[in-house]
Amino acid sequence: MPTKTTPAPTALAAELQQQLVDLVALGLVAKQAHWNVVGPQFRALHLQLDEIAAEYLTWQDEVAERATALGAFPDVRPAVLLEQQSVKPIPAGRLKDADVARLLVERLDGVIAATRTRVDVVADDPATQDIVIQVLQGLEKQRWMLRAQLA
Repeated sequence: MPTKTTPAPTALAAELQQQLVDLVALGLVAKQAHWNVVGPQFRALHLQLDEIAAEYLTWQDEVAERATALGAFPDVRPAVLLEQQSVKPIPAGRLKDADVARLLVERLDGVIAATRTRVDVVADDPATQDIVIQVLQGLEKQRWMLRAQLA
């Protein structure tokens, strides 16, 4: 039973659900860019985007399993993703390598801001907060590495 200082499991689960949806959406964006990047930096970005997408899969699993441990049922069915996702899609078709890093940084900025807020919202549950902080650290590292390519 939650105490006065601990958020109800349903509130924690709602935060984890949104984190999960954002990570799935970012993963789809990364794979879309991976398949469609062109230009002199193709190979480096193509490989980097695969690494990024793999990180999203790892974090998705950790977030979903924490939600399940709290008694929730993670849901990323396509209709749910369409309804709940906040990540703006990237353009269809070929993407110039110079644009890919910028497009991903823009999407990461939004998810990072939401994740930073989420860290505070779940602060009374250390196990949940730890997972959210790990995701935040990883997202910020990705943003740093992509921004370095924009210099």
